[in-house]
Amino acid sequence: MAHFELQWEISTQQSGRIIREFLKENNISKIALTDIKFAGGFITVNGAEVNVRYILQKGDKLKVGFPEEVPSEGMNGEDLPLDILYEDDFVLVVNKTAGMSTIPSREHPTGSLANGLIGYYQRIGLMSTTHIVTRLDRDTSGIVLIAKHRHVHHLFCLQQRSQEIKRVYEAVAEGEVEQVKGTIEQPIGRKADSIIEREVSEKGQYACTHFQVLSRKNGHTHLKMSLETGRTHQIRVHLSWVGHPLAGDELYGGNKDLIARQALHCGSLSFYHPFLQKRLSFEQPLPEDMQSLL
Repeated sequence: MAHFELQWEISTQQSGRIIREFLKENNISKIALTDIKFAGGFITVNGAEVNVRYILQKGDKLKVGFPEEVPSEGMNGEDLPLDILYEDDFVLVVNKTAGMSTIPSREHPTGSLANGLIGYYQRIGLMSTTHIVTRLDRDTSGIVLIAKHRHVHHLFCLQQRSQEIKRVYEAVAEGEVEQVKGTIEQPIGRKADSIIEREVSEKGQYACTHFQVLSRKNGHTHLKMSLETGRTHQIRVHLSWVGHPLAGDELYGGNKDLIARQALHCGSLSFYHPFLQKRLSFEQPLPEDMQSLL
């Protein structure tokens, strides 16, 4: 399908609205409308092209076609194995392995999830680019939500602002965390002498992490964690700040003797599907390297 399309049959309650108002009510942004007008999209009613000032009538069949999407320059598709947990015309849910970057970087220009998605889209004939909704660090494993189209990504961004997308992480921290459950509220900012490392800083942005102890074994603590904010390296920084860095997380004080990467896994994801109009939930068990710590 070259164009991503949405269709509606206008009801009695919707009759009398101009198309611009109707599309705004359906969360189609001004930027998207501009793209539709100038970058190759279309708006039709009963098969005839119209503009956004058209007044809708009961029974009208409104169709909106979004412009074709192409990957940005330098974003090459690769034939990489993808562990797809769910797929439909709008979204993909993928289990990312540790060691795979979410997007290419200067240090790792190939082999990313984004490269793999572009290659996959090319194989199935989908004219789109990557819209990764929930990113994970390179060495964090687990579930990632991907929108197949720009408009779908926009709808998920609205959900993220209202905290409707829920993620639960499992972590293995060094030492025995005494509190059974708690909350870490400390602002996080970029460390002055590093482009990668973050730290708790009064000049940083508000960050809130909830945790619950699942077990304490072999000098480590198995934790369930959820975030109210999505700061870079948030769980890693907060656990390091309380004196219990993630096992394997050398950047923030962890030890790699028992595991070669930070022991962090996104094991649960749920979101409201804007087109199926129901909530979907996914779970993925701990990978073997984290299980062995316990």
